[in-house]
Amino acid sequence: MPAYKDETTGKWYISCWYTDWKGVKKKKVKRGFETKRDALEWEREFLLQDSANPEMTVNSFVELYKKDIFPKLKENTWITKENIINKHILPTLGETRLCDITAKKVIDWQNQIRKEGYSDTYLRTIHNQLSTLFNHAVRFYGLKQNPAFIAGSMGAKRHAEMKFWTKTEYLKFAEVMMDKPIYYYAFEILYWCGIRVGELLALTPSDFNYEKKTLRIDESYQRLKGRDVITSPKTEKSKRVINVPDFLCEEISDYIKSLYKPDDDERIFSTLSKSSLNKTIKSGAEAAGVQKIRTHDLRHSHISLLIDMGFTPLAIGERVGHETQ
Repeated sequence: MPAYKDETTGKWYISCWYTDWKGVKKKKVKRGFETKRDALEWEREFLLQDSANPEMTVNSFVELYKKDIFPKLKENTWITKENIINKHILPTLGETRLCDITAKKVIDWQNQIRKEGYSDTYLRTIHNQLSTLFNHAVRFYGLKQNPAFIAGSMGAKRHAEMKFWTKTEYLKFAEVMMDKPIYYYAFEILYWCGIRVGELLALTPSDFNYEKKTLRIDESYQRLKGRDVITSPKTEKSKRVINVPDFLCEEISDYIKSLYKPDDDERIFSTLSKSSLNKTIKSGAEAAGVQKIRTHDLRHSHISLLIDMGFTPLAIGERVGHETQ
């Protein structure tokens, strides 16, 4: 279809008809193009998208991919995917048509990404996202085959060695933390309960039952694009009620009493963040003379503690909220 020039603004626009997913014919108008060529190119891509044609560019396809999968994902999951797509895939492959990307082009792309010096596990994550895009195009948009699968993966599945503290190492660290009360209580919960950092940061006074000595986990906190976001935990099995040691119940009760009359639904660790916890655990480990670990490794340390105490794999999985054993 032709492009038209708006004599008032001097810019170009297109007006075309398409059929939506319900089979209803609709008119599409898009304005503000600097040149006639830009207007016609946009129209071409729009119609290719509408017809699910693999001749569309990767840039156009990613817009459809987001519309298809975003409603199914947690916001933080999409943000992770989007960061990889925008940083590692679109700059190199975005202007290329889906049907023109061969296994050789994927190999060239892999070699370019490898030069950035990323870890093997992150390289594999990047490649898996590219392969996921092509799989979606094969299933729903008429692409004949997945060139990323043919090219083969890059990186490796092997993760960095898992680190954890023994009970003795943790107690040395905890002693150092006593002069930083809010961090002390946060690390106490992480070590003795084995919950995730996001679950810790979502805790409210109402999650603790001091009579039954239990802690309810049914929410997780994320900081997304400058916003505080509370979501359900990582998996359905992550929603759980866990037993809490007597001494920890007393500590948390004392801590909450020290706060200024918090509401039952007010986050008790609202002044903390994942980055501040990681920074503090590193400095605290150095002061205590124990190996440096990440905050998440306290979860590994808790699992190690449970193993030493004789817990079964099933009981451990239920306590820490693992989906599968």
